[in-house]
Amino acid sequence: MTNKMIDQYLSQLRAELSSSDKAIIQDALADAEEHLRTALESESQDPADEEAIQNIIESYGTPEEIADAYKAVEIYARPTLATSMVHQNGNVMARFFGVYADPRAWGALLYMLISLLTGVIYFTWAVTGISLAIPFALFIFGLPFVVLFDLSIKGIGLLEGRIVEALLGVRMPRRSVFWKKDLSWMQRLKLQLLDKYTWLGLLYMLLQLVFGVLYFTVFVTLIAISLAFMAIPIVQLVFEYPTIQIASGQYFVPYTLLPVAVLLGFMLLTSSLHLARQLGKLHGRYAKFMLVGE
Repeated sequence: MTNKMIDQYLSQLRAELSSSDKAIIQDALADAEEHLRTALESESQDPADEEAIQNIIESYGTPEEIADAYKAVEIYARPTLATSMVHQNGNVMARFFGVYADPRAWGALLYMLISLLTGVIYFTWAVTGISLAIPFALFIFGLPFVVLFDLSIKGIGLLEGRIVEALLGVRMPRRSVFWKKDLSWMQRLKLQLLDKYTWLGLLYMLLQLVFGVLYFTVFVTLIAISLAFMAIPIVQLVFEYPTIQIASGQYFVPYTLLPVAVLLGFMLLTSSLHLARQLGKLHGRYAKFMLVGE
C-alpha cells in the first residue's frame, strides 16, 4: 500500500510538471520521494496504515502545490548563462562582434578546452570500472563493487551536469535519482542494470574522450592561428623577424598587408567564439538527453 500511494503521488506530480524542464522534474520527484519515504521511516509508521501515510503526504503538500512551488522558484534559479546577454535585434556587425560580450560564448569555449581533461578522466574510470566489474560480477563478493561502480556512473553524471549547467547554461539535475535504502546489493544491482540511464551515462563517459579530443584540437588550433595572425606586426616591426618560411627561404609580410593580417586574425577569433557558442548549445542538448531521466 505504501509504494502504491507514493507512486500515485509521484505520478500526479510528474503530470503537474509535464510542461517543465526534464531536469526540474527529476529534482522534484527525487525530493518528493526522499521526503515521503524518509518521513515514513523516521516516524515508524505502519506501512499498512493508509491514514498515516496520507497525513505525511498532506503535510508535504499536494502535487499541484509542489509543482507550483517548483515553477515559481525555478524562475529565480535559472542557470546564470541560460540566456544571452547580447541583444539579437541589432545589425549584422553588432551581432557578430557582440559575441565578445556574451558570457555563454566564453563559458562554452572554456568547456571545450577542459573537455579533454574531463574526457580522459571519464574514459579512464569507465574502462577501468568495466574491466574490473565484468570478472567481479561472476562472484558474490564482487557484487558490491559492481553496484558501487554503477553508482559512480550516476555520480559522475551529476558532476558533469553541474559543469554543463555552469559553463553551457543548460539546466541539469541538481539532485540524483532517489534510491531506497532498504534494498539488498542484488536488488540494487538489478534496478541499476535495468535503468537505461546507467548505460547512457556510461556511454557518455566513453564518448566524452572523443568529443574532448575533437573540441580541444579544433579550438586550440583556431585560437593559435588567430593569435599568430594578430602577432605578425609585432614580430616583424618590433623583433624584425620574418614571419613566413618557405623551404629554406624566409620572407616578411609586406607592410601594406599587416593590417589585413591583424583583421583576419581578429575575424577568425570572433568566428571561433561563435562556433564555441553553437557547439555549446548542441553539446548541452546532447548531455541532457544522455544524463537526465524521463
